[in-house]
Amino acid sequence: MKIALMDSGIGLLAAAAAVRRLRPDADLVLSSDPGSMPWGPRTPEDVTARALAVAEAAAEHRPDALIVACNTASVRALPALRARLEPEVPVIGTVPAIKPAAAGGGPVAIWATPATTGSPYQRGLIREFADGVTVTEVACPGLADAVEHADQPAIDAAIAAAAERTPADVRAVVLGCTHYELVAERIRAAVQQPGLPPLVLHGSAGAVAAQALRRIGELPDPEAPADSVVTVLLSGHEGALPATALAYEEGRLLSAVSPAR
Repeated sequence: MKIALMDSGIGLLAAAAAVRRLRPDADLVLSSDPGSMPWGPRTPEDVTARALAVAEAAAEHRPDALIVACNTASVRALPALRARLEPEVPVIGTVPAIKPAAAGGGPVAIWATPATTGSPYQRGLIREFADGVTVTEVACPGLADAVEHADQPAIDAAIAAAAERTPADVRAVVLGCTHYELVAERIRAAVQQPGLPPLVLHGSAGAVAAQALRRIGELPDPEAPADSVVTVLLSGHEGALPATALAYEEGRLLSAVSPAR
């Protein structure tokens, strides 16, 4: 079994680690284009072109499925990716976990990039899945870029600024960018209010990993032999995980997997 994941940068680490935990025997192909990151401010046409290039590089390794581990690429390019790769390679997009967050009754905050915050796409998800629930959209300028470069002071500053714009009574936070899942506990610590129940964070990594397995007819098997390999593609060329990936637990987990020979 081989699962490919794509993103502009290291935001794919969370979903890749989730696949690794569910199926330690699955080979992984991690395809990104860090030189073009972030994709959020780019035009839809530019995002689509870059996403197709990253996806096609992964597809050359003949994966059983491709996870689009990027909210921006899922919003902008998912139809084009599916038109290009399916049915040979099932394509699984990443959708902000607004539905499960709203099911708790709220109030809910959605942390996302400035390009996604207030977008017709996100507003549509709120109307569809959070009708009657108090939802606050919180733009997080600079956070994805700071996470990508493991710039710890910049991460702290971006989280603190977003936390200030998050209502104190929020009970759940949707992590609307895959990069944010790498610093989830820091987000929790910044938003959690003393004396209130524990804040619930809703990411997408576990859900997309499970969906990828369902699409190819496989079941989770966390006890499977961990004999898989990882192929890292940077702008289409085989390489190694960026050093910044090792700043995160998910990156360290994947770095321990044998690189493809």
